[in-house]
Amino acid sequence: MNGTIYDFAGLPRLAAFGPDSRVRADARRLAATAGAPARIAMVSNPRSRRNKLAGGVPAARPGVIAAAPRSRAELRDVMIRFAAEGVDLVIVDGGDGTVRDVLTCSGDVWGARWPRFAVLPSGKTNALALDLGVPADWTLDQLLDAARAGRTATRSPIAVERRDQPGGPVRGFLFGTGAFVAATALAQRTHRAGAFNGVAVGLALSWAVAQTLFGSATGSWRRGERLGLRHDTRSVAMHGAELAVDRNQYLMLASTLERLPLNIRPFGAARPGLKTLTIDAPPRRILSAVGPLLAGSEAAWLERAGFHRVDAPALDLDLEGAFTLDGENFPGGAYRLTEAAPIGFVVP
Repeated sequence: MNGTIYDFAGLPRLAAFGPDSRVRADARRLAATAGAPARIAMVSNPRSRRNKLAGGVPAARPGVIAAAPRSRAELRDVMIRFAAEGVDLVIVDGGDGTVRDVLTCSGDVWGARWPRFAVLPSGKTNALALDLGVPADWTLDQLLDAARAGRTATRSPIAVERRDQPGGPVRGFLFGTGAFVAATALAQRTHRAGAFNGVAVGLALSWAVAQTLFGSATGSWRRGERLGLRHDTRSVAMHGAELAVDRNQYLMLASTLERLPLNIRPFGAARPGLKTLTIDAPPRRILSAVGPLLAGSEAAWLERAGFHRVDAPALDLDLEGAFTLDGENFPGGAYRLTEAAPIGFVVP
């Protein structure tokens, strides 16, 4: 499930693997059976960092249906089987990329009634787990105890869909373009050097700021990329920012997470919903702005300096360059981002 560049042109083919109406009806019937004991399934990424270090995926538990697919096509088939068997809790054993793949390959499998999910953090980055308060050393037995106790929090993923092609959306939690793509590539290098999670984020941010400060005015870090952006005007929260832009941007971030690694707060105060940050290119006052920005400051001078925050339920993007969703690159194009329906996650 790792190491393959996502291609939106392939999503219609994934959708074609979806269950027929009989399977969907069976899944709904099984999931809604009154008084039935919880049916639990676990999908493990055998290539996740912790599983590789441990020499394999966690040992099976009685009553837990286990699967370790090695491709997205296999993962799609696994999710269809889980739905048909009436699973109402899916444990995701992996990192942020594995969570993205599970939610994406679920597609229309669950209809309008999705199961609860739980994250067993075993990847190089585990931002969703951090946001949910899941410790890095959470065990499967502790997770199952929390599930039996009914401890749950909700998060809404971002649904990213091509506007110019048919097919289902990719679902993730942290979206970025511009300098964020290059910073993510730097973070991948820190992974190879043995830095993970918050340490990797800190190193990547530091290097990105240095490249921006000391690079040439015409260098790629400062030049930015052309970005057409139109926020949905319904239920918009903003601080004087423009709802529509079409010019070079240094960086754009979007997320529905409420807490990010290292407790950085580029979107301001912690809150639910789809939040965006755009930074004009070339970035101004970056040295004096980076500290207050990451600390969540809402000082008016940040907006005047080209650091724009907007909360909106949806937005349309026209991208020249690639974007990153939960650590994986996707090609540029015409996209729509929406705040998807909330999903319940088991928490400690």
